[in-house]
Amino acid sequence: MQLRYENPLTSLTLDELRTRTSMKWRKYPEDVLPLWVAEMDVPTPEPVAEALIEAVRRGDTGYPVGDVYTQALDGFARKRWGWDGVTPERSAIVPDVMLGVVEMLKLVTEPGAPVVVNSPVYPPFYDFVSHLDREVVEAPLGDDGRIDFDVLEAVFRKLAGESRRGAYLLCSPHNPTGVVHTPQELERVAGLSNEFGMRVVADEIHAPLVAPGDRFTPYLTVPGGENGLSLMSASKGWNLAGLKAALAIAGPASAAELAQMPEEVSHGPSHLGVIAHAAALRDGGDWLDALLAGLDANRALLADLLARHLPAVGWRPGPGTYLQWLDCRALDLPEDPADFFLEHARVALNSGIPFGTGGEGHARINIATSPQILTEAVGRMAAALG
Repeated sequence: MQLRYENPLTSLTLDELRTRTSMKWRKYPEDVLPLWVAEMDVPTPEPVAEALIEAVRRGDTGYPVGDVYTQALDGFARKRWGWDGVTPERSAIVPDVMLGVVEMLKLVTEPGAPVVVNSPVYPPFYDFVSHLDREVVEAPLGDDGRIDFDVLEAVFRKLAGESRRGAYLLCSPHNPTGVVHTPQELERVAGLSNEFGMRVVADEIHAPLVAPGDRFTPYLTVPGGENGLSLMSASKGWNLAGLKAALAIAGPASAAELAQMPEEVSHGPSHLGVIAHAAALRDGGDWLDALLAGLDANRALLADLLARHLPAVGWRPGPGTYLQWLDCRALDLPEDPADFFLEHARVALNSGIPFGTGGEGHARINIATSPQILTEAVGRMAAALG
């Protein structure tokens, strides 16, 4: 396929990136290569930049209203996933995905209810659920990094036996492993959830970021998923974290519950965020394709770099997200791998410990950067080991 755009990951130099004032580039000193938080080292996609500039020029900086975001996601979902389930009647705008998760859990669970997660998993799952006065219950992933259905069923059965039915917070694609759940796996999720009365809330923020050759399946499209709730956003796919906006989407059997969400929740998203996200979904497909090709090349590069320089590091390439999960246990380091590599290699990774059970001895690396930075980072890590 001929790509319209060049690889966005090769557009910016390290000096240009260091002028940024966001978290990724300001948390650590300038001698550190930051490959941690979920920001990408890319320029703003042209359609997004143009839409924002035009909005500012005309003073269109008020409050968001209307269905422009829903319409844009609907068009994207139909084209990319063959899904026609994003409709104004079954969607609602929310400030961002995690705040949307909180609102969806409020709709389908009571205070004190259990919320099941597949550890290791995105650390805010623990924080937001706990602050909501729900109990996080882990159903750890299998050794292959995928959902362990024996474990999941056992957890559901135990909770049902205690009359503690709650919700299952599904991460799809999974962060940090990059696993893209198959339609068959998602159908099993739906079957077990319905059998044991667990409501599924799916964080699908990384849905656009699936490698060529793999395919994302929206949870609400699988048989049995009709009573699920999904959170989606253009935030990760087009690097728009600073432009807050997301959508909550209900399956056909959950529309009435979504309609109960307080109207004031829709006041949280940024109007410019809605404009940016809609532009990305509507007009940013070609840019996204170039990014996906660049990320795929970086996965291949990481495989080569690890094989040559860090062969003891375990890694199972994940085709979803731009985040990869490194098993550093065989290095037998005297401290947490992220702490070690920050101190001795001046490379910032995410520690695996906050991801929950299964995270100890691991680190998450963000490969949404230039091949040059990725190469230097792995080289520094290898050198730090002597």
